Amino acid sequence: MNLKGTPILVTGAGGFIGSHLCEELVRLGANVRALVRYNSRQSYAMLDILPKDVQSQIEVMPGDIRDSDLVTNVVRGCAVVFHLAALIGIPYSYHAPRSYLESNAFGTLNVLQACLAAGVERLVHTSTSEVYGTAKYTPMDENHPLQAQSPYSASKIAADKLAESFFLSFDLPVVTIRPFNCYGPRQSARAFIPAMVSQALSRAEVFCGSLNPIRDYTFVKDTTAAFIACAQKPNIEGLTINVGSGTGFSMGDVLQRIIERTGLAPDIVRSKERVRSEKSEVRQLVCDNSRARDLLAWEPTTPLNKGLDETIEYVRINLDSFRTTLYVV
Repeated sequence: MNLKGTPILVTGAGGFIGSHLCEELVRLGANVRALVRYNSRQSYAMLDILPKDVQSQIEVMPGDIRDSDLVTNVVRGCAVVFHLAALIGIPYSYHAPRSYLESNAFGTLNVLQACLAAGVERLVHTSTSEVYGTAKYTPMDENHPLQAQSPYSASKIAADKLAESFFLSFDLPVVTIRPFNCYGPRQSARAFIPAMVSQALSRAEVFCGSLNPIRDYTFVKDTTAAFIACAQKPNIEGLTINVGSGTGFSMGDVLQRIIERTGLAPDIVRSKERVRSEKSEVRQLVCDNSRARDLLAWEPTTPLNKGLDETIEYVRINLDSFRTTLYVV
């Protein structure tokens, strides 16, 4: 599918991945409509920092994914829908599980029903590697068992199964993309890499939690390319596709790389106060990306060190926006 001139909706467009996706879709010549969470500040989150020439080509529509009437209206007229809107903070899901179910499961149901009614040509639904829980085996392919180790992951499993049901029951042309740990510029300090970078650049000590878990880090530009490939490739409806580098790094290794690449020497302090519940901790996530390589002709092109350099530079330039809160992840 050629996306030039194609009317496209991106839900969750103000987020980290969503803003990168909108920017790339504009550069490809698509007609982009962006659904962002309504707020009284008239802020469009990460869309606000896109280049002005890109912003001017995005139709922004504030709203809430839980509002079925609104979702029906924003989907209408779109040929392709990228559904990224979700509550994603794992620790908060322990305090507000109903909110996660309402946004991630029922919000996804609204998108599925709206896309079915509108007759969209392709819906790309966003999953997460968190639905796998701690690895039963590595690398983890799409047949790996699903394990709800947090209310967040349970809500995303529900959303994924709803998407599967709409393909099997109603032939909705939906593809589920399952990114592993995406990182890069614009990611908030809720995530490990920007949290560690912002502390290293601004403090004499870096506070962190467990450094033993293994993660598969994929640079945001590579992840965005996979999203677009999921929209363009024919005959992949109904499939779930893992997107990751295929290489696992311990969080301790990543932190050491960050410190080396900043050129600084902060002390590493292991905090006893964890933001994430111990029971929710996923010990190992390493992607088997064979399906993405075979079906999408996709593979990551950004080595970890290069991606870290770009992320460090972004945080360095925008450091003031990272200093207000100290995260321990």
